[in-house]
Amino acid sequence: MISQIRFVSVPVRDYDRALKFYMDKLGFKLVMDQSFKDGSRWIELQIKDSQTKFVLFTQPGQENRVGTFMYLTFVCDDLQKTYDELKARGVEFKVPPTKAPWGTYAQLIDSEDNIFVLSSS
Repeated sequence: MISQIRFVSVPVRDYDRALKFYMDKLGFKLVMDQSFKDGSRWIELQIKDSQTKFVLFTQPGQENRVGTFMYLTFVCDDLQKTYDELKARGVEFKVPPTKAPWGTYAQLIDSEDNIFVLSSS
């Protein structure tokens, strides 16, 4: 049976810009950077000790997925502290920390205009 998620993939327009954003602004670690003949790349990143890898990759013909809402939530221990630290690093937020019936969240925007939810654990 299924035991875990190996990776999640996020579409990007500019691989170099996205790699810089995720490493420098969010602190992800580079695991692999593989180029393909069509100009695309498979960039695997790791979030701390998480077993799930974060992949920057755009399937040819799927460029329209770049810059959309990603159904993926990043989790942190202290939302306000993480929000403040990321804002200081220049990360843009669509929604600041906001209380909702299900918890507190924020929405961050990556270098490719993809939107992610950030919430505390």
